[in-house]
Amino acid sequence: MSLFLSLSLSLSLSLLFSGGPPDVGKMLGGEEKEEDPDAAKKEEERQEALRQQEEERKAKYAKMEAERERMRQGIRDKYGLKKREEAEAEAAAAVEEPAAGSLTRPKKAVPAGCGDEEEEESIMDTVMKYLPGPLQDMLKK
Repeated sequence: MSLFLSLSLSLSLSLLFSGGPPDVGKMLGGEEKEEDPDAAKKEEERQEALRQQEEERKAKYAKMEAERERMRQGIRDKYGLKKREEAEAEAAAAVEEPAAGSLTRPKKAVPAGCGDEEEEESIMDTVMKYLPGPLQDMLKK
């Protein structure tokens, strides 16, 4: 057991004084090591590699999406379907453009005299005629 303790103690001391893990020197109040002069170059290479991987990934997914679109178009052709955008555009155009002679033509504008305030007043006068006197007096106030 003591052999184990002595070996672990000597190992930890050797790590401490030989540089050991990079954070040990900082924990003991040592100064930070200067950065590697090639660190900037390595970082630039790493960034370039990341950009290249991103471009490859985008190209891969663009290719997959193009393949899916070809498959969708084949299905549309086979079953005579239209693209959603085309179908929505046609539906919007049909709503904007009234169909002549259609059973579902748009409603006509309200003719003059219908729904005017004057007419509403005349309706109130008509209703008032049929109400008893005390109710007429209450409603007039």
